[in-house]
Amino acid sequence: MYQVHNVYAICAFAAVGGGLFGFDIASMSGVLGTRAYTNYFHVEGHYRQGFINCSMPAASLVGTLGSSFIADRMSRKTAIQVAAVFWTIGSIFQSTSNGIPLLVVGRVIAGVGVGIASAMVPVYQAEIAPKDIRGRVVSLQQWAITWGILIQFFIQYGASFTDGGASNPEQGSAAFRIPWGVQILPALILFVGMFFLPYSPRWLASRDRWEESIRVLANLHGGGDIASARVLAQYQEINDALRFERENSESSFRILTGERILKRVILGASVQVWSQLTGMNVMMYYIVYVMQAAGIGNPLLTASIQYVLNVALTLPAILFLDYWGRRPSLLFGSLSMMSLLFIIGALEALYGSPNPGTNSQLNAISWIVLDHPGVSKGIVACSYLVVCTFAVTWGPTSWTYVSEIYPSEIRAKAVSLATASNWAANCVLAFATPPLLQHINWKIYMIFAAFNGLAFIHMFLTMPETKGKTLEEMDDVFERGLPPWMAGPKGSRLDFLESEIKEGNVKVMGPVRRG
Repeated sequence: MYQVHNVYAICAFAAVGGGLFGFDIASMSGVLGTRAYTNYFHVEGHYRQGFINCSMPAASLVGTLGSSFIADRMSRKTAIQVAAVFWTIGSIFQSTSNGIPLLVVGRVIAGVGVGIASAMVPVYQAEIAPKDIRGRVVSLQQWAITWGILIQFFIQYGASFTDGGASNPEQGSAAFRIPWGVQILPALILFVGMFFLPYSPRWLASRDRWEESIRVLANLHGGGDIASARVLAQYQEINDALRFERENSESSFRILTGERILKRVILGASVQVWSQLTGMNVMMYYIVYVMQAAGIGNPLLTASIQYVLNVALTLPAILFLDYWGRRPSLLFGSLSMMSLLFIIGALEALYGSPNPGTNSQLNAISWIVLDHPGVSKGIVACSYLVVCTFAVTWGPTSWTYVSEIYPSEIRAKAVSLATASNWAANCVLAFATPPLLQHINWKIYMIFAAFNGLAFIHMFLTMPETKGKTLEEMDDVFERGLPPWMAGPKGSRLDFLESEIKEGNVKVMGPVRRG
């Protein structure tokens, strides 16, 4: 069977799995403001809507925890295909749902698929990519998420005009069935397309399929030449790392909870949790409510600008993350979002007032800024800047960093735990945000601003830089005995080994072909 060997093409296509995550995030935001949704499902009360929203991330948490078992036994590639199957089935249930129970069942099934994809796509990308562009290609996961959000939102925006528009009291169910049905298409494309991508060379090595592993390495990084110095150096590094891990073999659970790895497990989980506590959930799940509270006339259209910015501003991270590094990205992002969220909260506190209840379409919010057009524009501008900052910093970096800091033998399990932390936080916020917006209104921005301040302190004290290092060098990065804010030795062990092979100082034998 024909296989793609271009690293960018492989990682970009696998990132379609991240696009499912984006479709999930936006699957509700565009329909919440339509009569079709409120009339058909009769969603009354913020806790009920919160329950509907959090059903998918709750299922994604389960899917994430189970993803490593599929990925370790059947391969990262197969795990992504399994995710596509779950998403397809779940989307069918959602688009044909006749009430809240079936809608929740569909979101649960699809959520399992999103959980598997969100954990294993970055692992697959990190294990395929060379160290020099690993940040760039893993960031494609986040870019795909932003594209998924944007595409789904605009599908919903277009569908909202069916049957007389979103404000028509008799609007039909096509407004939500169309977008929930269309999202089946990317999952089908992902499932079929993955057949044409290679297995992870590191997964093949972990299964002692060395001949296949070095052949994939050669196709990816050596133009098909197994004797290439770069290919032999990578092969030797993977071999040495696996041998070391097996000589010190313990059960996966003992390794994850052992002193040497536990700090990394906690750090990875923390990065994922902090990425949720930056405040982006408010902006993504409930942007319509945010714009309504700011007194914006057309919240759906204004919110759409935010999704475009989210896509556009992820590009700088894709292009430059491997230059400016993971650590500066997260620290800058935390400080910037903290400042912006404090400003939004202050503006709403100073110029807002309790919702007078004269407009039934604003019943979901309890605090609104009226008759202050300049303040409303300022709130919208700061909301946009929060999104832009997240898109450049925490969005792509959180996926990249977590996918690269663990040893090969436990990478899938450790990343699944970290991603499960993301989904746990996502689930709590999806459920809690509607009642929080209703009961504490502008104070919610102050809470998220404080979270960003705490994230800055935590990352400054615990997060070492990983750019320019191979996956097999991460033990050196985390065990060098220097505080995280001090830079370690420059360069990579792989580059030195490659030069030694080229000069003939080191001989590396590939796997022996068995007759």
